[in-house]
Amino acid sequence: MSGSLRIALVHSFYGSGQPSGENQAVLEQERALRAAGHEVLLAAAHTDQLAGGAYPLKAAARVATGRGATPLARLREWRPDVVHVHNLFPNYGRSWVREWRGPLVATLHNYRPLCAAATLYREGAACTRCLDGERWAGLKEGCYRGSRLATLPLAWAGRGGPGADALLGRADRLVVLSELSRRTYEKAGVAPERLALVPNFVTDAPAVNSTGGKGRWVFAGRLGAEKGVLELLRRWPDGEPLDVVGDGELAQACRAAAPSSVRFVGALGREELRRRMPSWRGLVFPSRCLENAPLVYAEALAAGLPVLAFTGSSVAEALRTEGTGAVTGWDTPLAAELREAAARFPGLRAHCARVFAEHYREPVWLGRTQELYASVVRERGAVPCPA
Repeated sequence: MSGSLRIALVHSFYGSGQPSGENQAVLEQERALRAAGHEVLLAAAHTDQLAGGAYPLKAAARVATGRGATPLARLREWRPDVVHVHNLFPNYGRSWVREWRGPLVATLHNYRPLCAAATLYREGAACTRCLDGERWAGLKEGCYRGSRLATLPLAWAGRGGPGADALLGRADRLVVLSELSRRTYEKAGVAPERLALVPNFVTDAPAVNSTGGKGRWVFAGRLGAEKGVLELLRRWPDGEPLDVVGDGELAQACRAAAPSSVRFVGALGREELRRRMPSWRGLVFPSRCLENAPLVYAEALAAGLPVLAFTGSSVAEALRTEGTGAVTGWDTPLAAELREAAARFPGLRAHCARVFAEHYREPVWLGRTQELYASVVRERGAVPCPA
């Protein structure tokens, strides 16, 4: 599209104690839009700044009722051409979106409108009980942080199902990050024409640091149950070299389950992880939940690093479509899969880099996003009047 726009990004930032790909994606998109010549307002609420005192009670009330902190005053004053909502949980209310009359886009970074835990995962496998109509299943199971009390505000907010969600109902267009996410939200009742597939981007690969991981596999992510890392380590062949990058609540259990050929690197900054990526043999992605579109997949492709994923996630689907690695099942002998992947993956590195260039680079994302903004502005009609 030609000409610049005034774009307001709305995002509730998760706390720094919980590393977030969403936070990173929003900041990168803000930078990319500014670099392309657009005026950008980031209307942000930060958990780190708000936490303390009665914060948990206020956040619970905000989530349950949809009412509370709102960016409406700033938006009305700034008068953007388009508002792009990334995340409202838990620091913004949701009901304000119905009052905004101008063009509005929302990115569905996770499955929060469908699932209290936002992951559609429970006890080792994908779970769609709430999505399938059992509205109070999440509350019965205490799916948010393992607590029924913590889950109650989310369960109450979602009691009417996805069709009653303020943001899902109001947004002119809903951005999904993978085909799996698109199908899931269509199953939830969102009209297909309102969904736009725009995968997140990552910047081009940094300079290669070839030390430390040569010939080894790598897992990179939070050491949590839904990531499948504990099950992976319990099945990992003794003698097969693997680096585990990350930290989390299962760190001790992972160390206890791992054979001696596994090396625990700890948490790395994103840039340091990306510098090391080209030196590894391949990325292992064992997630047990559906996932949406984890940035680590695009980061691996940027480094020319093929991926071995287990069935069930969006990454496994992408591998089949894009030919950037291999997909295995939990019942398949892992040692044989790793031997076959080790033989094939060196020949896939150039292809992975090409797929990254075609689908996950910043200019690709920018072009798709600008077209999306232009379409919703045309549909709504020019610059919005204050609500």
